[in-house]
Amino acid sequence: HWADACHAQGGTVILPHIPNPNCEPSTLIATGRVDAVEYLTNAMYGHIEYYRYLNCGYKLPLVGGTDKMSSDVPVGLYRTYVHIPEDEEFNYDNWCKYLKGGNTFLSGGPIIRLSIDGQPIGSTISLPGNGGTVEVSASCQSIFPIHSLEIIKNGEVVDRVENANGLKELCLDSKITCDSHSWIAARCGGPNYSQATPHLDSWRRGIIAHTSPIYIAVGGEWWMFDLEAANYMITLAEGGISYIRNTARHYDPDHTTHHHNEVDHLAFLERPFQEAIQAIHKRMHNLGIPH
Repeated sequence: HWADACHAQGGTVILPHIPNPNCEPSTLIATGRVDAVEYLTNAMYGHIEYYRYLNCGYKLPLVGGTDKMSSDVPVGLYRTYVHIPEDEEFNYDNWCKYLKGGNTFLSGGPIIRLSIDGQPIGSTISLPGNGGTVEVSASCQSIFPIHSLEIIKNGEVVDRVENANGLKELCLDSKITCDSHSWIAARCGGPNYSQATPHLDSWRRGIIAHTSPIYIAVGGEWWMFDLEAANYMITLAEGGISYIRNTARHYDPDHTTHHHNEVDHLAFLERPFQEAIQAIHKRMHNLGIPH
């Protein structure tokens, strides 16, 4: 409901620190209430969850957030970069507009770039029904040493370059075959990417950067679906309903004032989770998948 209220005021809805708390994200994503998702650390758990949603066909721009929990964390330790075309005014409204369009990357220090067949981050590239090969160009620059630059396709590393000692700049040009609908992103960080050199904040967040995807449509409009991910999302939504019914504190309705005017408060709370389950079932039905 908070996301609906934000959109009703013309706002931009960011899902913070994906996936925690790991219940609402699936509901917000399945019902189209999210404009982008946020990393606040380099933990691979968040990467796995983000890739899962992309593989299930949800286009989700990626942003970075500081989550400044103490004075040892500078504002912008993790930050968002958005590309605004040169002929557009640099202002907050355009920043939000192009963030929603997906031409973004998050950074804990480095500047990272990605293009495919000359098209920028957030684009959708169309290939014929039999697929084809795309030319991927990625680079990163940093005042801190970076050890690896990787190309990610559908959640898997398909090409990489690494320097054991760390460099201030890495570049990678690659030809990637796409036989079906796909997404491709770039990321840079420490050795094997995940072993990132830490900042000096108490959470020891890694020096990384990660782009939003470029989408590859093969033989028609882009779509992806992963049954295991869809069932996982339903399980999370059902868990949210169970939490509301059985674990959350319930107050006497005669002594409570809610900001909505509905009689059944629990039904109000459960509705987005029910909508998410219905939306996922509808996708299954449209694809002819038993559910």
